[in-house]
Amino acid sequence: MPLKLICASHTPLMDHVEADPAVDAKVREHFHTLAQEVRDYDPELIIVFAPDHFKGIFYNMLPPFTIGIRATSIGDYDIGGGEFDVPEDLALDCVRALHAADVDVSLSYRLQADHGFAQLLVLLADTVDRYPALPIHVNCAGVPLPPFRRVRMLGQAVGQWAAGLEKRVLVLGSGGLSHDPPMPQLKTAPPRVVERLIEGYAPSLEERREREEENYATARALARGEGDARPLAPDWDKRFLDQMQKGELAYLDGVSEDELTARAGCGGNEVRAWVAAYSALAAMGPYRSETRFYQDIAEWNAGMGITVATTA
Repeated sequence: MPLKLICASHTPLMDHVEADPAVDAKVREHFHTLAQEVRDYDPELIIVFAPDHFKGIFYNMLPPFTIGIRATSIGDYDIGGGEFDVPEDLALDCVRALHAADVDVSLSYRLQADHGFAQLLVLLADTVDRYPALPIHVNCAGVPLPPFRRVRMLGQAVGQWAAGLEKRVLVLGSGGLSHDPPMPQLKTAPPRVVERLIEGYAPSLEERREREEENYATARALARGEGDARPLAPDWDKRFLDQMQKGELAYLDGVSEDELTARAGCGGNEVRAWVAAYSALAAMGPYRSETRFYQDIAEWNAGMGITVATTA
């Protein structure tokens, strides 16, 4: 059976920071159209490649790749919340297949998934549990990050496994494009924050809101041309989208995390989720891809891109 793919930027600021009303309406219109396409396709399994933002996965144990055998959406930014419908036997079968393909992947029976996983599912399916889903975490935040070559290997192995399922599979890649959120770094954070990055903690609602408000303030300052966040990089974004459409999936193999951060912000490293998703699709052979939408939206601190693809 053919695979279908949707890759899109996620931005929790969509419902919290006002952007140009015409641009806002256009983004939501595209997601509304895609949601109808998902309903028409009626996937029997959704594979979600996504990052975490130090909300559920921390430095106390930070593998490059993790498959959620059971997973919960924590509902940060009021996005999603609740249990994913993970088919456990299928998830374990995927882990075994990846190990057999020489791809080292960890597993979790208690994966805590933040908006990086939840937002696309909510936009495309209303809830995180409407369809059976296999969440695959790609480390895009906790340096050192997995190199793009390894990310491609992960995606290819997942795609080869999915090809044998004889199911309608939808592959999602969630993250990017250029954006520079206020993400604490282990080397520069104060001791209290360092401890939280390592051990993790369950913040109070007030603490969570405080961190979310910091993200909103960063985006508003960016829109005014102020603040410390790196500007969005639409030229870089469009080049990346073009390479994915052409099937040039090794495009970023020689780019380090520091180089990518300098060009597209720390959040730009989330394009690893896109590369994994496209590599899964490419494992089935040639594909057809189109960019449905792109706009650099400073108020959302996001180079906002949406692409769709199917096996040829």
